[in-house]
Amino acid sequence: MARRRPSGSLEAEVMAVLAGAERPMSAAQVREALSDALAYTTVMTVLTRLADKGLAIRQRRGRAHVYAAVRDEAEVTAHRMRRIMDAGEDRVAALARFVDTLSDDEEAMLLGLLHGTDRDNRP
Repeated sequence: MARRRPSGSLEAEVMAVLAGAERPMSAAQVREALSDALAYTTVMTVLTRLADKGLAIRQRRGRAHVYAAVRDEAEVTAHRMRRIMDAGEDRVAALARFVDTLSDDEEAMLLGLLHGTDRDNRP
């Protein structure tokens, strides 16, 4: 009987392959790089989940998709925020409640970004 992997280890292995790649990879290329007897559909499922979590970027290339690791924590956070916004029915209420939780400094940063005055001062 085959041993089960520890929870999350396959995602970590796939992320390591993507992070080490010089360019975006297809599911077949990721499967080959893992040098494991994984089903193609298993690799596709993991890649799709990583993209849904905002940890990988999925781009269309021809009839297929290629995937790349997200290397910027701000990009991961922005993707998560976008997913949450897309899941809600009342975006105005969600945004209003979010803004209500901001500190004065965070509100000033947001206003600067919205007006285009703070884009060059991002960390």
